[in-house]
Amino acid sequence: MAGLVLVRYGELALKSPPVRREFETTLRRNIVQQFLHAGIELRLRSDRGHLYAEVGDVDRGVRVLRRIFGVTSVSVAHEVATDRAVLRERLLELAEPKLVAGASFAVRARRTGSHPFTSQELARDLGSDVLERFADRGLRVELGRPDVELFVEVRGPRSYLYFDRNGGPGGLPLGVAGRLVALVDGERGALGAYLMMKRGCRTALAVPPSGGGLVRSVLLRFDPSAPVTELEAAEVDWTPRLEAIAQAVRADGVVLPLQVDEYPAARAAWGEVVLFSPTVGLSDDEVRVRWAEVAGLAG
Repeated sequence: MAGLVLVRYGELALKSPPVRREFETTLRRNIVQQFLHAGIELRLRSDRGHLYAEVGDVDRGVRVLRRIFGVTSVSVAHEVATDRAVLRERLLELAEPKLVAGASFAVRARRTGSHPFTSQELARDLGSDVLERFADRGLRVELGRPDVELFVEVRGPRSYLYFDRNGGPGGLPLGVAGRLVALVDGERGALGAYLMMKRGCRTALAVPPSGGGLVRSVLLRFDPSAPVTELEAAEVDWTPRLEAIAQAVRADGVVLPLQVDEYPAARAAWGEVVLFSPTVGLSDDEVRVRWAEVAGLAG
């Protein structure tokens, strides 16, 4: 394998043990499916609160992991034995090309398990090692906003060294909530679909021509298996088509790109059907900004 990626998830850890196990199983399955779709070699293992992805292509693997709902952040990590001398030498080796003359740095240490040192002691000692080894570079410790952060995560007998965190979408794994159908006719509809997917809902996409590019370039990167139904631009009212799609996929509700003044009429037209419109309180400018963030995450 080319490298190791440390995968973090947040909201899942707050669930009860049975629910957490179910959500973690779904997250693992979604990761495997995404890597199979991308054609990237993967071995996945876990401990409490983390997944460890051994990947055949680190750069592509990181991009895939950052598109998986439930993942809060990922880091390319280096695994070593939890031994003080080993930690010191490996950290200094990895930090050497990053610590240019005059740079500020901080060592961020965390640990899980029983060890003869605290996290603060480990960070202090490793920081001293860095200053000693590179004394000729004029380095300085800066805990607030350093130029370089050196992360050390000790988890029992193994430790993980890394230098940055790349954010993921967070939320819940796809498939732990219900099924929906979303009208994606532009950025508001695309953002609404994304936000419901982020809550774990498998979402079928009903797409007129105005939304096709957003679906292909962004939404299908987060869920390559999402059902897509193309709508004709000439259709004046898409409600019958949406109803048919919802029935076909056994959807629990419909996601519409509504603004506040449009909601009462839509509510009256759809009767007892459950409607979702997570962007209803957002202005067009706010939608544009939020969607740009999503598109950036899609890579």
